[in-house]
Amino acid sequence: MSDSVRFLVDEDFDNDILRGVLRKLPSLDVVRAQDVGLGGQDDPAVLAWAADEGRIVLTHDVSTMTAHAISRIAAGLAMPGLFAVQQSAAIGEVIDDIVLMSHELDGSVPSRHHSSMECVHRRRTQPRLKRTLP
Repeated sequence: MSDSVRFLVDEDFDNDILRGVLRKLPSLDVVRAQDVGLGGQDDPAVLAWAADEGRIVLTHDVSTMTAHAISRIAAGLAMPGLFAVQQSAAIGEVIDDIVLMSHELDGSVPSRHHSSMECVHRRRTQPRLKRTLP
C-alpha cells in the first residue's frame, strides 16, 4: 500500500475479523483499543485518540460511535475515519470489505459500495458520510 492506512480497532470489535484482515494484509498498521490504554473509555475519548494518532476506527457500534463521529465532523474536529461494521454481516464479507477499503484509501484501487459497513471519513476539509444498503 502506498500511503499507509492506519487503524484503531474498537475494544468490542470481532477479533476473528481482525485476524482475517491481518492474514490478507499482514503489514497493515492496526492497533487494538485495549492495547493502547483505551479499554473502557467512552466513544468520544476513543475517537479523539484515533484523531490524534491519525487512525481510522473499526467498530461494531453503528449507533453511538457513528453519532459521535458525525458530531466531531460538524464541530470541525479532526476525524480520520470510522468504519462501522454491522454485527449481522458475514465475517468473510467484512474482511474483504476492510481489505478493499484499505486499498481504496491508499489509492491502489477505485471505490465501490460496501454492503457490510457504514463509513464516516473526513479527508482534508470536506466531510463525507457514505451509507450503503444491505
